[in-house]
Formats: sequence, structure tokens, C-alpha cells
Amino acid sequence: RKNTKRVPSFRKLLRTSKIKLDNKLKNKQYKQQSAAKKYRKEQKKLREAVRDAISRRPFPLEECKKRQVAEKREEEEEEDALPLDMMDEDDLKLMEDLAQKASFLTRDLSSDEPVHVKKRKHESVIDKYEKVPRRMQTEPEKELIHLLPIKDKGGIIPQTMEKPVLNVAQNEEEDTEEMEEAEDFNEEPLPVLTPEEMAAQRRQKLQERKMHIAALASAILSEPDNNIKKLKELRAMLMEQDPNVAVIVRKLVMVSLMEIFKDIAPSYKIRPLTEAEKATKVKKETQKLREFEEGLVSQYKFYLENLEQTIKDWKQRKLKKSNVISLKAYKGLAEIAVKCLCELLVALPHFNFHNNIIVLIVPLMNDASKMISELCFEAVKKLFKQDKLGYASLGVVKVISGLVRGRNYDVRPEVLKVFLHLRIKEVELQKDSEDIAPKKKFMTYKEKRKNLSRMQRKWKKAEEKLERELLEAEASESKEKKLKLHTETLNIVFVTYFRILKKAQKSPLLPAVLEGLAKFAHLINVEFFDDLLIVLHSLIASGGLSYRESLHCVLSAFHILSGQGDVLNIDPMKFYTHLYKTLFSLHAGGTNDDTGIVLQCMDVMFAKRRKQVSQQRALAFLKRLSTLALHVLPNSSVGILATNRVLMQTFPKMDLLLDNESQGSGVYLPELEEPEHCNAQNTALWELHLLQRHYHPTVQKYAAHLIVGAPTEGSGALSLDLSQRPATELFEAYSMRGMTFNPPVASVTPRRKDTFSQMDSFIDEELNKQLQQHISETIVHKPLDFAKHLKESSL
Repeated sequence: RKNTKRVPSFRKLLRTSKIKLDNKLKNKQYKQQSAAKKYRKEQKKLREAVRDAISRRPFPLEECKKRQVAEKREEEEEEDALPLDMMDEDDLKLMEDLAQKASFLTRDLSSDEPVHVKKRKHESVIDKYEKVPRRMQTEPEKELIHLLPIKDKGGIIPQTMEKPVLNVAQNEEEDTEEMEEAEDFNEEPLPVLTPEEMAAQRRQKLQERKMHIAALASAILSEPDNNIKKLKELRAMLMEQDPNVAVIVRKLVMVSLMEIFKDIAPSYKIRPLTEAEKATKVKKETQKLREFEEGLVSQYKFYLENLEQTIKDWKQRKLKKSNVISLKAYKGLAEIAVKCLCELLVALPHFNFHNNIIVLIVPLMNDASKMISELCFEAVKKLFKQDKLGYASLGVVKVISGLVRGRNYDVRPEVLKVFLHLRIKEVELQKDSEDIAPKKKFMTYKEKRKNLSRMQRKWKKAEEKLERELLEAEASESKEKKLKLHTETLNIVFVTYFRILKKAQKSPLLPAVLEGLAKFAHLINVEFFDDLLIVLHSLIASGGLSYRESLHCVLSAFHILSGQGDVLNIDPMKFYTHLYKTLFSLHAGGTNDDTGIVLQCMDVMFAKRRKQVSQQRALAFLKRLSTLALHVLPNSSVGILATNRVLMQTFPKMDLLLDNESQGSGVYLPELEEPEHCNAQNTALWELHLLQRHYHPTVQKYAAHLIVGAPTEGSGALSLDLSQRPATELFEAYSMRGMTFNPPVASVTPRRKDTFSQMDSFIDEELNKQLQQHISETIVHKPLDFAKHLKESSL
């Protein structure tokens, strides 16, 4: 039967896809391979069956008898055999010849097959090759190297080659020459340099290295695209091995590379290319830019690894065998490495490996070395202040939170105080969004009427409408993204704060936590307000807090209640009472600096909550603050009097305390701890008369201003520079931390000496000179008389 299957036509082949044709070809090849494999398996099974049948064939009885008779004959011949020493020489030679024939000795005599029946294909070719004895290498100059053999139809062909052997005599001559040169070199003594020559040599080497560093750096900065390979050469100098200049050279290279990377790094993050992008053909300029970016990222990575390794070596304090730097120099190198990392952290927050730098810097904030920890603090503060979007701040906050939790809250308080520099405020958010939003100028109606036709005006109107919509979408998107980042950052900060409040209330981190809550309390979710106020009150009631910590608790509570907490029906009377009770803990000593926190508390408690404060409470605080102004330094007195001025202007009938006559019943009880029931309306502000005689001129001005009722205009009003500044700003402006007096004290000019006083001083000087001369002559020429005179004067 003929094969009726036709060859597919060209049209059909066109309709068939390439993938389908490939699949058909693969299926066909697979079927052929499987058929051949199946045929080989069948042939192998057939051969094995034939072999088993031959081996299991029984021998005839006659053959067994013949075999037994042959064995008996052999035994009798062995018994009758003569020893070799009794044999003739001819017979012995014959036996040796027969022994060389392996077939004669090894052949099975009982088999019926002839000697040459076995074919070559049954022989093991590899075993035969392995049985060939190797010759011993007696001549080293003709040593052979056995190579892999070649197999062909005729068998295995061994392959060898002679090993090239150098002339031994020539080698010996060269060795002797080298030994003689070494002996001559050792015989010459090394030149002994004086300290001056060594210093000059060191200066020369250092100058050469500096010139080399400068040349490489200038070449890279002039053409970064073409000279990116010189970065590797400059980075190799970080491994300077000359012990005289190694430390200084490495420091210079670190700083130089840091400045170079700050200059040549692009304003975007470089991402690695995908396989598809690498496979595509691009222009020469694009390929050159890709090579530059790839080289820059790799060298930047190696540089950061070198800085990290330098810091680790200093931390571990292990001297390497191949290192030429002493252990004492490790600290200096580590400090320079930390400085470089801090600079890169602030300067390149958008570039690659920024998160790796954060992971290196944040643990060093808790380092025992004060210099290194302060460097890291300042770098993180700068990063927080300049970070508008919030990506870098979020990364730092995450690492700090993990560090505090990983070390079981055993970190320095400054690590948490860094959170106070975060840029998370509503005003700054609005300002940043306005700065970031692109400002597009559109044409006015007059310009359109003058320059465009009717159809062009119609198209222009549609374009401007679309552009406005796009700008609004971009602004809202960036604002939402920023708010989302800030929310996530604050969540991590508050989680860290709440963990410490819950698990480590006796930790030294508590003041930093309370200070942070006081700053960010208005951003806390309303659901946590009740629990947080209970925790703050319990901390104050426990009595284990210092005065500063308790003030931070009060400030945090009122920040909560003055923001979103206005909707809560909570009376914070216990916090008012605590502050009123502890105000007299301030004095002119160490607690004078805490006056700034008290002024912030007064601003939140009275100025922002004026409607919730009674008149009796305001009068009591006014009286107590006036008394406190007598006990503190001038800057605190100025701040307190400025707060009293705000109280007198905010609350009506505060001028009751400026009148001598009592208003109402009762007597003022200054020792009572309840401000509502101390009868403060029955006293007077007599402290202002004492403060009017204060040695500080600004305190005098404020006291005189308050005595006349704190008017806003007229002869008793304050100047603008004092009336418009808040109390906290005045407290900082008149601070005496630098041992300076504000305003400065005028120096007193010495009076001119009259003629008589000048003459008296001249006479005294002459008499003293003559007396000293007389005593010296007496000691030298008449020592006995002088000794007698001393004895009489002592009696």
C-alpha cells in the first residue's frame, strides 16, 4: 500500500506557526530515540538469555569420567616428579620455555574448544593495557610524561612526551651566582640614618603621596566619565604599606574619596540593568553612561566596605599580620572613617547604599567614645532637619527602634532625643507641599486675545484645563505620600515610647520619652489619650521621678488636652495642683534651667486653655510665680515676669493683687497646695517692689511695667523688643550659661593719679631699692653681724 500522506503545501506551512513546527520536529526525534533505545534493550536481553543457557548446560557422564582420570594422572605425575636440581639443563630449559606460554598453563584442558577459538572482541582491552608494566625512570633527563591513550581499530596506542629538563649545571651556576650576590648584599651594611634624615625622608614620601592623590582626584573631577578607572587606583592607596606614612596617607585618601563621591554622584539612584536591557543595542553615549554608572556604584560600594572594615578593626582591636599600622592608630583611622560616613549620610540621602550607611551610623550613636557618638548625633540631626519627603527619616527611625529593642532599652538617652529633631509638623507639611508643587504660569485673557486666533484660544483653553487637573493630581499625590511616610514614622516613634513606658519606667530613657511625648502629643490618636493620661499621672504619683521628668509629664498631659483632646471631658486639676505644689523647687542653682519647661507649661495651661481656667486658679499662680521670681537667676526672672504679664492681660480682674485692700473673706494661705482654695485674692504683689530694685535692668523694666497694671500703650508700656517676644525666647536670650551678662556691664575707667601720689610712689620705690642694696651688702661683707641681727630680732 502506497503512502498517501502528502507533503504539506506552502500555504499550509505559512499558516502553521513556528512553535508548532518545532514541537512536531521534537516529537519525531523523541519517537526515533525511544524506538532505538527499545531495540537496544531487546538485543541486550537476548544476549543475556543465550549466555545463561550456555552456562547452565549439563556436562555428559563420559566427560566427567575423563576429567577424573586426568586429575588422578596429574597427581601421580606430581608425586613421581623429580626436583629441579636433579633435572638436566636441556629439560630445565624446555620447562622454562613452556612456562612463558600463558595459554599452555592457563588453558582448561577439559574443554573441547581449540586454542584459538576465543576472538579478540571478548578480550578486555583496558585490562590488557593496565597489565603492561611501566618502566622505572632511570634517566631523569629523558623523563616521560604519560598522556591519555588513543583508541582505534588496531587497539590502544599509548601517547607519551619527554619532559623538558633544564641543564643541571646551568641551574647550579645560576644558584651559586644568586648566593654570591646575596652574600655581597648582606655584607654591605645598611646606611644608618639620623633622626633628621629620617624626618626629611618621611616628608619627601608624604609629599609624593599627596601629589599623587591630588593628581588622581583632579583628573577624576575634571572628566568623571573617562577617568572612572582612576577611582580604583586611588582606592588602592587605602592599603598603603609604608609604615612611615601609612596612617596619614590612608586618612587623606578617605577624605579625598568622600569629597569626590559627593561631587560626581548623580542626583538619582542608579539601579542595576536587567538582562533584556543588557541584550539590547544602544547608542555609544548611552553605553558610555551605563559603564560610568556601573563603575561608580561598584567603586562606591568597595569604598564603603573599606570604611566599615576600618571601624570593625578598631572595635575588635585585633592586629592583623599583614597590617603595618599599630593599634594606637586604629582609633584615628576609625574617627576619620566615621566622619566620612556621616558626611555621605547627609550629602547623599538619595544615592545607593544609603540604608547601609544608616545601619552603620545608628549603632555608633551609642558608642563609648564621646567624639564618635557626637559625630553620629549631629549627622542624624542634620539628616532629619533637611529631609522634606521623609524616606531617610523613616529608615533612621526604624533602625533606632530596632537598636533600642535589641539592646533591651540599655542605650544612651541621646539616642531617643534625636527624635525631637524630626520634621513632622502641620505647618512644615503645608510649606513643603507648596515648595514642591510646580508653579505653572498660564496666559491671561488679554494675552490670548492679542496673540491667538479664535480657534487657537479654544485649543489653549482646553490645554490649560488639562494641565491644571494634572498639577492638582500631582500635588495631592505628593502630599498624600508625604503624610503616609510621616504617619508611619510617628507610629514607630510612639511604639518605642509606649514600650519604654510599659516595660522600663525606671530606665534613664524615661526623660527623653516624656520630652518626646510632650512634643508629639498633639499627633497621637485620640483612642490612646485616656490610657496615656493615666500612665502619666501614675508616674507623677509614684514619686520616683526627678523634677525635670515630672515637668515633662505635666507638659505632655497638657499638650494632649490642648490639641485633639479638647473634645474629651477631662479635668486636669491634678496636673495643675502638682505644678503649683512643686514650683518652689526651682532656685538659682541647678534647677534654674528647668524654668524653660515651666514657662512652656504655663503657656499651654493658661494661654491656650483660658476658657477652662477659673479666676481663683489664675490668681494663685500669679502670686506664686511673683514670689518665685525672687529666687532664680535674672533670665528666669525675666521669663516669669513675661508670663505674669500674659496672665494679667488674658484674665480680667487680675489687678486685684495690685490693691492693698482685701477682696472677700478669708486669709491668704501660701503653704496650701490647692490653688483653688488658698484665697489668693486677699493678698498683694509686694514682690514687684523688690524686683523694681533688682540689679538687672530688664527685670526692673518688667517689674515697673507690672506695677502700673501691664498697659499695652502709654508711658508704662514696654518697648517692642520686649513686649512682642514670648517668655521662652526671653529666657534663652538673657541666659548666663556662657558667663556673660546681658546687657553687658560698662567698664569703669581708672582715675588719673595726681602729682602727690606719683611722688609718693616714686619715693617708695627709691627707698625699697636702697634697703635691698644695704641688705645684700651686709650679707656679703658682714655675715656675722647679719646673723646676730637676725637672732636679736627673733628674740
